[in-house]
Amino acid sequence: MLQETHYQVLDVKEDASYEEIRASYRSAALSLHPDKLLKSSETSSSSDQTTEDRFLKVQKAWETLSNSSSRLFYDNELRSSRRDILAADVVAEDVSLEDMIVEDDGDALELFYQCRCGDYFSVDSLELRNMGYSLLREGSRVSVTNVVDTLPGLVILPCGSCSLRARLVING
Repeated sequence: MLQETHYQVLDVKEDASYEEIRASYRSAALSLHPDKLLKSSETSSSSDQTTEDRFLKVQKAWETLSNSSSRLFYDNELRSSRRDILAADVVAEDVSLEDMIVEDDGDALELFYQCRCGDYFSVDSLELRNMGYSLLREGSRVSVTNVVDTLPGLVILPCGSCSLRARLVING
């Protein structure tokens, strides 16, 4: 489960300027401040506790995002956690070229691998070329060469129907 980000707490975009973050913080802090709430309501309730918790979240978000170095650290951690979630949760399995079904449609070679749902993960030679890989077919054998040596040997393939993805491992 993903927690609410500091940006969501302050209701600003992740590329918001310092001034936008500050304005949003001031607005939220003024409306949620415990002293202001005491004046408007003399009775204590669970909604007061919820409002106090919200105020503390706003404070924490401001402390983090108002400082450029803590914001940079926070943004890096946020990106890293998102990558980890994507890598762990949506990749169904690793496949190799030998696992793929190859069809030649005349313009390009298409590679297919059947998903658990019955549909297919697919990629064609034109897409691979745009990613920096050249797909070659010699009889029934298919090989891939890396056009740019620095590119990683992985391509994430989405299923045509469900949310699963397969990781095509390309061995140079």
